[in-house]
Amino acid sequence: MTEIHWMAATGLMTALFWVVYVLNRFVTIGIPASLGNPSAEHKPLSAWAQRATAAHKNAIENYAIFAALVLGVVVLDLSSSLTITLSMLYFFARAVHFVVYTLGIPVARTLAFAVGWGVQVVLALVILGGV
Repeated sequence: MTEIHWMAATGLMTALFWVVYVLNRFVTIGIPASLGNPSAEHKPLSAWAQRATAAHKNAIENYAIFAALVLGVVVLDLSSSLTITLSMLYFFARAVHFVVYTLGIPVARTLAFAVGWGVQVVLALVILGGV
């Protein structure tokens, strides 16, 4: 498996995160209202679903950085066992981040985020010739 494989898997995972909080919306306001336009009259999402929404937004923001770095590694032909392992690690760090953020486990959330951020830094250093 290559960096592109892990980038695609991370993209797909990120694209599916919305399902979790939309299911809460179905329960909170019902399916017909969920399929309509948002309204101030609707009940807010549950606290955990609000955290899932925030985790999803964070995943999207960080995916742009990760994808750019992976594409840089591939285009510059810098692929190695290190960059492949880092790409895989990013996938799992982001999966853990989403789960623990949604569950409201702050220290684990921060650690998972830090692992993903560390992957981005090392990938950037590979591109810049520092690793």
